[in-house]
Amino acid sequence: MRLPFADRATRGAIADPASSATAERADAATRPGAAPSRLSLLLLVFIGGVSSLALEMLGPRLMAPFFGTSLFIWANQIGFTLIYLSLGYYIGGRVADRHPSMRLLCALTAAAAIFTGLIPFISGPVLNAAAIALNGEIPNVFVGSLFTVVLLFSVPTILLGMVSPFAIRLMVSGVGSAGRIAGNLYALSTVGSIIGAFLPVLVLIPDLGVRRSFFLVSVTLLAVSLWGLRPAERIGAAIPGALLLLPLLLPQLVSLGPLKGVSGIGYGTVVDERESLYNFIQVVRGPDGSMNLLLNEGHAIHSMYLPGRVLNGPSWYTDYALAAPLFAAHGGADTRPRLAVVGLAAGTVAKQYTAVYGPTPIDGVEIDPEIVAVGRHYFAMNEPNLHVTIADGRTFMRFAHDTYDVVMVDAYKPPYIPFQLTTVEFFQEARAHMASDGVIVLNTSHVGSDYRLAHAFVNTLYKVFPSVYTLDVPGALNTEIFATATPTTLSQVQAHLAAASQAESPLGIVASETLPLVQTAHAQRGGIVFTDDEAPVEQISDQLIIDYIEH
Repeated sequence: MRLPFADRATRGAIADPASSATAERADAATRPGAAPSRLSLLLLVFIGGVSSLALEMLGPRLMAPFFGTSLFIWANQIGFTLIYLSLGYYIGGRVADRHPSMRLLCALTAAAAIFTGLIPFISGPVLNAAAIALNGEIPNVFVGSLFTVVLLFSVPTILLGMVSPFAIRLMVSGVGSAGRIAGNLYALSTVGSIIGAFLPVLVLIPDLGVRRSFFLVSVTLLAVSLWGLRPAERIGAAIPGALLLLPLLLPQLVSLGPLKGVSGIGYGTVVDERESLYNFIQVVRGPDGSMNLLLNEGHAIHSMYLPGRVLNGPSWYTDYALAAPLFAAHGGADTRPRLAVVGLAAGTVAKQYTAVYGPTPIDGVEIDPEIVAVGRHYFAMNEPNLHVTIADGRTFMRFAHDTYDVVMVDAYKPPYIPFQLTTVEFFQEARAHMASDGVIVLNTSHVGSDYRLAHAFVNTLYKVFPSVYTLDVPGALNTEIFATATPTTLSQVQAHLAAASQAESPLGIVASETLPLVQTAHAQRGGIVFTDDEAPVEQISDQLIIDYIEH
């Protein structure tokens, strides 16, 4: 059958695939640098896959000190990584068809390595510029992280995306083997990506930190790129390549310095800085000598400790949590409540409850063991009545064996709020482990007259608890929410607070400050209720941040 659309070369290839393959191999052999070592090419594909996913996993950790660790951060990082890889596939395929050279591929991956090695050096100015450009102490995390991902990760990720189509072009010698070779190479790249997803989380970040992890990825990719060259070419490229080894060697001799200052708070001296699997952690000594725990973006103090001080001031939200037992139907100042703290941090709530109510049993739940270690070392979190559990708060509450008079949920810090601790299902699990006269207290946020987040929590709590009360912390953006397992009235709560306020004690001070602030909360008809299926917590939280910036 005659093929009228086929030219002579095409007809020849169709008629004789073997001769076509031979011609292609001969043509490839005549091009400088075009005949790759099979092992070096496969290794380059594998390390390219490792590097692309390692960048994707390291990116959010690099941004956490500035923008937190929210779903928006991951959405930007994952979404734009896919965009960059798609561009790399497209560009790489076109370039490979025109210039199928192993030397060129190695040059592209070497450039990706160099740009990766530069990220730790330029990230600080870029991230600061993103925050300043957004004109606020708490920047818009979606726009800020998007800006950062575009500037820091576009070039190396696009270059890494070019590896697979380039490798396919270099490996394919005939149409009969194209599918098999392409499948093998993409499988190898994907295996590398799987390793790149787990290696930073399990090994690199805990052992090296974020910046050194970038250096290691950079140097490994550069070494493989140089090895892919011909022996004579390696010598000429080794000298500039060796210079890139210095950033990895230098930090072993000279400290890299703080990853981020304390500009978010605006005062204090960093006495410890570390990275964990979950957070970027800073311990800051304030002008009064107090220890302050800052996490990630550093725009909120998560724990505060000054030896000999019980109360931290009327604008400090944990002081008001001390009044939680007085919200119970039979509450009184002489009770010794069993307490569970979900979001223990460095133990401020546990220390205050111990000082006010004596050695009452306290279960503290904290997902990050490094924060617990910081609490032990800098915040004297060594109360004998405190039992610390390293776990997610939802998991702990589901399998708890004890019954609690007070449950304090202190895990809500915009812009990142763990949605699994906000839902009806979570509060049902908490209620199942509360005393019949128990109280649950939450710390959440508002901005100006925008109480959407607080209202959503009130709506959600009313699905589980019969009575809900709120108070706004003076001079702060915090809204405390109290819910009781037994029906109570505002007059009952006020009577308990008034009685306790007569005492000259820390609890008396808290009760007198709480009394004029507390009010009955009302569920909004048709308002947002958080469930495991639908909990738009981060969208509401991010809108609060935008409102904060605008006002």
